[in-house]
Amino acid sequence: MTLNIRTDATELDFLALGALVHRLDPGILPFRRARSFDIHVSGGEYNVAANLASCFGLNTGIAAAMVDNGIGEMIQARVAEMGVRPFYKHYKHDGVRGPNMATVYSDRGQGVRAPVVFYNRSNEAAAQLQPGDFDWKQIFDRGSRWFHSGGIFAALSNTTSSVIVEAMQQAKATGAITSFDLNYRAKLWDALGGLSKGQEMIGNIVQHVDALFGNEEDLQKGLGVTGPEVEAEKSKLDPDMFFTMIEKAVKKFPNIKMVATTLREVHSTNRHSWAAVLWLEGERFVSPTCELDVLDRIGGGDGFASGLIYGLLSNKSPEDALRLGWAHGALLTTFPGDVSMAKLAEVEAFAEGGSARVQR
Repeated sequence: MTLNIRTDATELDFLALGALVHRLDPGILPFRRARSFDIHVSGGEYNVAANLASCFGLNTGIAAAMVDNGIGEMIQARVAEMGVRPFYKHYKHDGVRGPNMATVYSDRGQGVRAPVVFYNRSNEAAAQLQPGDFDWKQIFDRGSRWFHSGGIFAALSNTTSSVIVEAMQQAKATGAITSFDLNYRAKLWDALGGLSKGQEMIGNIVQHVDALFGNEEDLQKGLGVTGPEVEAEKSKLDPDMFFTMIEKAVKKFPNIKMVATTLREVHSTNRHSWAAVLWLEGERFVSPTCELDVLDRIGGGDGFASGLIYGLLSNKSPEDALRLGWAHGALLTTFPGDVSMAKLAEVEAFAEGGSARVQR
């Protein structure tokens, strides 16, 4: 193992920083014809903490903004249900305009009809977070082995990326591994100044990062790394282009010890080919490929990250940790919602090739 993961006793195994949201899901119906919907509590960073707690049995926490109204109370109850310890900065709702917990609207699509996702992040409480809102010294003095945040939270306002840097500095000072999911979203960064501003702010974060999650587009747009020409006949599951880009990213940010991502080829909304890759201090690892019958694709990448992080925190080999991430991400797409309903035994069985059509 090349990542220097703490082995002493800590209060938390994993702490995430990000925005909690609620997703309204009408199933396969488009919203214009919906009569009802399910409510999923979500958030790119929170999803990883929730998966690690509910499926993998780790002690996890989430630092987030929280609004004191009925939506906030519902979200708090779901977070508690998943076994995630909260560290909230509370905001009082004015009864009319906010501040608000963001809403994500997402149908699931079906067959040749792709899912449609849109948002209401107006006057979002999480966007108001700024340095000093959390007592990171007190939080990390209790001990956490891993700290994680992501690019969507970083892009919410001019202050949220600084909150991430503040937290990462304290995390590293106490020996925690720091990770960041690039999750580059152009519409969010456009509101803050566009691509160049986004790369500047992400660069300020990534210089404090040990482990990075992100696909080819994330690396190109988020880090300003140039990619090789994509050959038309090349499969999206071919890892060579990704590994080439990783080498460039690490040259730009030599502090990065690990980069990982999923590889997905979408044949239809409900049929995907699925694989994953891991670069760990110069060594390259590639998962098997399997064919997924997808119920709900949202959260699959977070499912991959959580399984991989679990494997690393459990001192598994890089190959086994990658397989756990690949297997858990695959299983997560078979459940409705953004967080895991899998059991560890199911993840381990799939990682070992015990089900589905694994191509070795």
